[in-house]
Amino acid sequence: METITISRNELKKLMRETFIDVLTNRKDLVEDAVIEAFEDIGLGIAMEEGRTSEYIDEKEFIRKLDTKIKSAK
Repeated sequence: METITISRNELKKLMRETFIDVLTNRKDLVEDAVIEAFEDIGLGIAMEEGRTSEYIDEKEFIRKLDTKIKSAK
């Protein structure tokens, strides 16, 4: 295997070009990542609300989580 040496500026340029390429050609990856982040935020909010010692039914929890996710889209 051959070793390749590139400068810091060349590496930054290569990474920038790759990032732009992913953003423009693989929008599905970005969309999936954003949706997953919103789901995580919704789950975190739901968990914080659950720490109030007020318990809700599982179906009510899922309904609230779905509502938060849908409002985030």
